[in-house]
Amino acid sequence: MWKTGLLVLFWGLLSSGELQQQTTEPEHQNRSPSGKLDFGNVPQGVYETVPYYEPGMIGILFHMVHAFLHVVQPNPFPEDLVVEVAKDKFGAIQSEYQKAIYYEIGFVVCAVLGLLFAVLMPAVGLFFCLCRCCNNCGGEMHQRQRKNADCQRGLLTTLLFTTSLIITAGVLCSYAANQNLSSQFKSVRRLISSNLRDLHTFSNETPMQIDYLIVQYATAKNKVISDLDNVGPLLGGKIHHELGKEVRPALDGALNMAGAMRETKEALENASVSLEVLQEATGKLHFNLSLVRSGLNRSLNDPGCSDEESDATSAQLCRSIRSSLIKYFLSACHVLQLPNVYNQLESVNQVLKTDLRNIVQRGYASFNDTPGMVNDQMRNVIDGARSMLDTIGTNISSFTKVFPVHSSLTNFTNFISHTQSKIEDLYPEIDEMDFYRWVSCIGLCSMVVLILAFNFLAILCGNLGYDKHASPTTRGCVSNTGGTLLMAGVGFSFLFSWILMGVVTAMFLVGGNMEKLVCEPFHTKQLFKVLDTPHLVNPDWRNFIPGYLYNDSDLDLTVESFYSNCKDNQGIYSAMRLDKLLNVSAFLNSSLVSKVGKMFENVNIDLRGIVLLEPDGKQNLMDFSETGVAEINYAAYLEEVNKGVTQVDLLSYANELEAQTDLMPKGPLQTSLKGQANSLRQIHSQQVIPMEQSLMCWQPSKQPSTSSLRMQRKSSTRLIWLPNHCLHFNETQKYKQTIVGYFRQYIEWVRSSLAMEVAACKPFSNIVDTVEIIACSVLVDSLNTFWFGLGCCALFLLPSIILSVKLAKFYRRMDTEDVYDDIETIPMKTIPAYDTLTRFPRASAPPRHIDW
Repeated sequence: MWKTGLLVLFWGLLSSGELQQQTTEPEHQNRSPSGKLDFGNVPQGVYETVPYYEPGMIGILFHMVHAFLHVVQPNPFPEDLVVEVAKDKFGAIQSEYQKAIYYEIGFVVCAVLGLLFAVLMPAVGLFFCLCRCCNNCGGEMHQRQRKNADCQRGLLTTLLFTTSLIITAGVLCSYAANQNLSSQFKSVRRLISSNLRDLHTFSNETPMQIDYLIVQYATAKNKVISDLDNVGPLLGGKIHHELGKEVRPALDGALNMAGAMRETKEALENASVSLEVLQEATGKLHFNLSLVRSGLNRSLNDPGCSDEESDATSAQLCRSIRSSLIKYFLSACHVLQLPNVYNQLESVNQVLKTDLRNIVQRGYASFNDTPGMVNDQMRNVIDGARSMLDTIGTNISSFTKVFPVHSSLTNFTNFISHTQSKIEDLYPEIDEMDFYRWVSCIGLCSMVVLILAFNFLAILCGNLGYDKHASPTTRGCVSNTGGTLLMAGVGFSFLFSWILMGVVTAMFLVGGNMEKLVCEPFHTKQLFKVLDTPHLVNPDWRNFIPGYLYNDSDLDLTVESFYSNCKDNQGIYSAMRLDKLLNVSAFLNSSLVSKVGKMFENVNIDLRGIVLLEPDGKQNLMDFSETGVAEINYAAYLEEVNKGVTQVDLLSYANELEAQTDLMPKGPLQTSLKGQANSLRQIHSQQVIPMEQSLMCWQPSKQPSTSSLRMQRKSSTRLIWLPNHCLHFNETQKYKQTIVGYFRQYIEWVRSSLAMEVAACKPFSNIVDTVEIIACSVLVDSLNTFWFGLGCCALFLLPSIILSVKLAKFYRRMDTEDVYDDIETIPMKTIPAYDTLTRFPRASAPPRHIDW
């Protein structure tokens, strides 16, 4: 029955009552920036028991007894022998008696000596009395006078006094142990009461602690719901951010391409207009140069240029001018050979009819709506998650209702209360038994005190009644009383010593073996090793606790591990390995992690609804790449422009022409040639310079290159295929792991709380420590100290008897004494030692002292 109750109790420690599903957010549900949930601290009960015993000054006596027992029994704890004896139900003692005797040899020797003492002392006392009745063994009331009688008397007195002091110390030691045992019962009662109160605290706090664990499910649940409600910013925002690393450059490129189209249009328009202007100016220049050339030809055909006889210089200069005119044929440059860009301009204008910039902006807006799209697609999942999380909470509550928690804890509390009342009912009986024990021990101490009283009174009377001038037959009444008291002490010593030694021997065997076989192994934990020996209690059980409770003896649960875990104030769930009965982690994993994981298995984020670039925009980019802008030979344009307006520098040629004309004689020819030179200067200033300035300003540099067009094609391809990228699947899995991670944190927190905080089993180890304190530190140590002091008294009664008998001769009044006829004339040194007959006194009369 109690086994079943114990199992139900342990189950009850894991769950308490009806678990109510909390709809309000707990106080501690904030999440740190690292994503770790704060479940708060499990409410802890305060255990007031401090299982510590400080013996005080009597601890010195305890250490002395321990040292004595170590001398008597220095052998290590016989673990193997105890295990064999326990397995064989003490039948192994017959076969292993040699090991037992070897281990107990110290106790056996001491016990044999004690029994011999107890048996022989009455016999010796009887023979001693008979011997004294026959005037032997010091019974003759005659004392021979010796020269060193005073020295002997003083030595015997000192030795007896010292012996009596030792006996006094022993009886005080026994009395202190007796009083310590009685006085410690009050502290023992307080210790027992505090242990029972701790068990009540354990029973009362455990349900609240488990309720707190269940309540904190709402912390993880509410956080999950919060993240699901914000799935757009969290999941959609993450997808938007990651896709943006590739989408934004492509959209930016498309937007830049829209600007490049307009710039290209402007560049082509400028080129077309400039080309028309240049062509018109070139025609005028060509016409004017043709007129100058015709005028020069007419002047050179003048008769003055060909009449060498009359003017050889002019004829020579005319030939030079004619040759330079042929060499430097005055004409326009090849500007007229530049092709026009009208077709390309028309194509670009056709492309620009589509507003690519507006299309790209709509792509931006569609892409930025990724969080909203994700939120819409997850709406059904969110609604299903809410109902599923509520169902999980209900399942957890239902799971805990399987066990009779309240009834188990109520029965356990009633059991503690009943036990406490039973213990309190036993206190009067215990007090009565302790009183009888105390009286018995006081009686034993009183026997020794009586003998000590005789000894000390005898020494006092003997010293007070001592008269160095008195002879043995004339000793005073006080001295004689001292001697009588000594013999009375001797008599009581024979009467009580064997009783004392018998009691000491019995207590020694019980207390000494308890100390060596129970208390010391408990402190060294060797006793736990014996209890944890495989197959000790049951041949089929490797470990008897799990074999008895769980029918699984291979489970790693031992007495030592349970005690050590409870000593560290761990939870009973881990200390008793209750996961064998109720695996909370497995249950929560199957209820939370697996179901939440399945919830995300069918989640498929479809981003095909995001239109990054409409078909018109894509076609617009394609059309622009086919406008032929990239086929314009801009290098040829630049090359023609860099050639200049004319093939000859007109100003230089005009200056050269005028210089040659100045060498001619003045006349119509010179005037005509100078007029032509001035015409060239005028053409240069009015036509050539403006054309050169126009060419310098017109640089067709705003043109897209072939590589730029190729980049735009790649960008448009990315804009088409990026929304179907697998990146959003990876982000969905990360988001799923985040959601599942909240429940994993809750499960780990529940597991660690059950292991370390919930139902901390410190009271159970305190009970074991309390039993050890009561049994060893109070009972056994006090018992051992009592027999240690009493045994010291019994042993020193032997020299006390001998010394008392000898000293009594010096205290008691003798019937006869040595009398000499002429003691003054007979020197003591000349009297033979063997000559006693001549000095044997006659019967002497009673002393005639005036004090008598």
